[in-house]
Amino acid sequence: MTAAPIALVTGGLHRIGAAIAARLAHEGYALAIHKRSPGAADAALEDALADTGAECHRFAADLADPAAVDALVPAVIARFGRAPVLLVNNASLFPEGEWDTLTGAALAETMQINHHAPVMLARAMVAANEGGRRPAIVNILDQRIANPVPDQLAYSLSKQALWQATATLAVAFGARARVNAVAPGLTLPTDDYSAGQMTRLAARMPLGALPTPDDIADAVAWLARAEAVTGQTIFVDGGAHLAPLGRDFVALERD
Repeated sequence: MTAAPIALVTGGLHRIGAAIAARLAHEGYALAIHKRSPGAADAALEDALADTGAECHRFAADLADPAAVDALVPAVIARFGRAPVLLVNNASLFPEGEWDTLTGAALAETMQINHHAPVMLARAMVAANEGGRRPAIVNILDQRIANPVPDQLAYSLSKQALWQATATLAVAFGARARVNAVAPGLTLPTDDYSAGQMTRLAARMPLGALPTPDDIADAVAWLARAEAVTGQTIFVDGGAHLAPLGRDFVALERD
């Protein structure tokens, strides 16, 4: 019996990461779920694991620590006995602050988690699969990369850097790996949003609707099997990147 391919999903226990992991379980992957700290998985992910019987193991790592990043793929290989063939770089740090409050330390930490760690994990994946199955890497970005906003400046800069890294790594790896990205729009609100605000924001999208976690998971699953596609970014945002908003969603259409 052929062993299931392994997908490594960073930040995969909650929110969009959990939706992606759940979809990949239904796609036949065994799951290596990265987490920064202990905690229960979202119910939808637990349900998917129960429904599919997918093998799943959790791996704790602080992506702010380069040594922990370097140890993550080897830890997955040691636990499963084979290398992951799909990497979803979903984990992100989202610090608040505009240019006037930006510090070098905050920028360095955000770039380490949101850009440097994904790049180094991609490198480790490709090295681990040399001579075997060609791996796929999917970076989770943000629709704001197309129309920059001043909000959350460190986060914005890091996602723009990862966007450019997606195409550059696709060229660098060549036939060794496929590297693509998904750029979501506003999907799951935090406590900062009201229900009325979400309705009004949805109405401002070209499609008149915001994406769902399943929409994003669909794009990741397609890129995972799209063998002729590399260096591409798919915007899953209701068309938000086509209509510059000028500010982060949370600052718009407030009650």
